[in-house]
Amino acid sequence: MKIFSYLKRIKKDESILVFDIGSSSVGAAFFMAQKSGVPKVVKTFREPTKLEDSVDADRFLSSTLKSLEVVAQRAFDARLGAPSRIFCVLSSTWRVSQTRVINFEKNTPFVFTPKFADELIQKEINLFKEDNLAKYKTTPDKVRMIEVQTIKTMLNGYETPKPLEQKATGLEMTVFISLSEEEVLKKIEETIRKHFNFEKIKFCSFLLSSFIVVRDTYLNQENFLLVDIGGEVTDIAMAKGNTLRESISFPLGRNFIIRGVAATLGSSLEEAKSSIALFKDGHATVAATNKIGPVINKLQMEWLQKFQESLANLSNDISIPSTIFMIVDKDLADFFRRTIEVEQFNQYTLTESKFKVIFLGTEIFHDRAQVEEGVVYDPGLVMDSIYINGI
Repeated sequence: MKIFSYLKRIKKDESILVFDIGSSSVGAAFFMAQKSGVPKVVKTFREPTKLEDSVDADRFLSSTLKSLEVVAQRAFDARLGAPSRIFCVLSSTWRVSQTRVINFEKNTPFVFTPKFADELIQKEINLFKEDNLAKYKTTPDKVRMIEVQTIKTMLNGYETPKPLEQKATGLEMTVFISLSEEEVLKKIEETIRKHFNFEKIKFCSFLLSSFIVVRDTYLNQENFLLVDIGGEVTDIAMAKGNTLRESISFPLGRNFIIRGVAATLGSSLEEAKSSIALFKDGHATVAATNKIGPVINKLQMEWLQKFQESLANLSNDISIPSTIFMIVDKDLADFFRRTIEVEQFNQYTLTESKFKVIFLGTEIFHDRAQVEEGVVYDPGLVMDSIYINGI
């Protein structure tokens, strides 16, 4: 089995359908992958996942599949033709990922060949599987490897973009690996195949795709944090020297705020969402502001504490980058930016300097993707499209 690989530009123009399966919604986009490296997004769709009073794994999967069903139907009804390939990009809710560093040294020079690289990577895959099978108390037949991607290769201490057939005495190879539950993947495939008779559906992670896109967009920014605030989960990834070093998640997203307000005020989830929106935009009455303000501040501090703890666990012996690229729904971008910037975490971690938070909104990837006039600009789907166009 050939494993060793790097991201490569697509060789021909083709129509691709990508599904973005997150923790609060499901999206889809048709785009034309182009040899120029700039995808042309021709249609996007997005369906929220039903917000429940509490998170139950079975109900959550069922709600997500229902949203996927709606999106797949809408994509089929768009009558844009059969795609040449279908991708599913999964949030951390639906997969387990890890960056692993392979070190190899020898007194005499060795030749870096695909076979040699594959043997080293396969050992890491086996170790990764063993770790996670033990952690989740499951068996090999119940999980599937969905992603094995070489991020960086260094020979004799120097990064080498084209290492094949070169001689060296020392090797360091950074590899990103993901797996997911077989049952979940099969249900996703079955839902999509109701509408698109497609045998091979490629799965990948939003963590790697967003890291690659941000890294290649901000070429002068070698060190950064990538913070993805979803409906149920917040993911944090740390890049050092243009390499994805570590990642961590905690189970508090935007829905945590909504549920907290609803529970404290005794309101429905929809009423809580409306109250938060009015408060955030400064349109709430004085009485409503006095009532909801302390509640939101308390929840904000709870989220911030988990964020702080995650940063401390993310980095034991190196400084935390000061630049943060944030992925979150536009309506909460300012809220979470202020939450992060108000505290410097010095009591928890050693930061490089004051945090600078950059929201990855519509204007960021203007030069890296074309979005046809009249098409809803969906930043997550645009990032997915840019990444896939580079495979």
